Amino acid sequence: MDLRQDLLKNRWFWLVAFLGLVLDQLTKTIVLQTLPEVGDTFALWPNVFHFTYVQNTGAAFSIFTDGVHWLRWLSLGVSVGLMALAWFGDRQTLWEQGGYGFILAGAMGNGVDRFLFGYVVDFLDFRLINFPVFNIADVCINIGIACLLLNLWFSYRLAQTESPPNSK
Repeated sequence: MDLRQDLLKNRWFWLVAFLGLVLDQLTKTIVLQTLPEVGDTFALWPNVFHFTYVQNTGAAFSIFTDGVHWLRWLSLGVSVGLMALAWFGDRQTLWEQGGYGFILAGAMGNGVDRFLFGYVVDFLDFRLINFPVFNIADVCINIGIACLLLNLWFSYRLAQTESPPNSK
């Protein structure tokens, strides 16, 4: 198979990953330009949803605080592994391509921040439920996981309908 065919067999993976990464980095750039100081906030819906500039040196929910040094390499490893899976692996289902593509977008989005700044730029602040501040890359990772879970569920359901009933 040639290089072009290798890339195109999982084209939705690459498209989702690219668009997710661009959206993540674009929104973070806007936040850094409009909310220059850590803690600056802009209420879209007061006491419900704000844009609040936060620097996260850890992972989700601020676990592994100050773990940016090894987390940057984890982000890079996950990114390279997912790209290798899409490039060298078999053709994936649409749910798998979307799922892995979203996870790649999130890993790369937060990984770029860790390499460039030494922290991740978070800004989506749901105050109504007192949820930790997060970003588009985090959303992409969660959408990706949901896509992979749906793929498992659909595969399981399909296997159930295709298997012959037990005969006694």
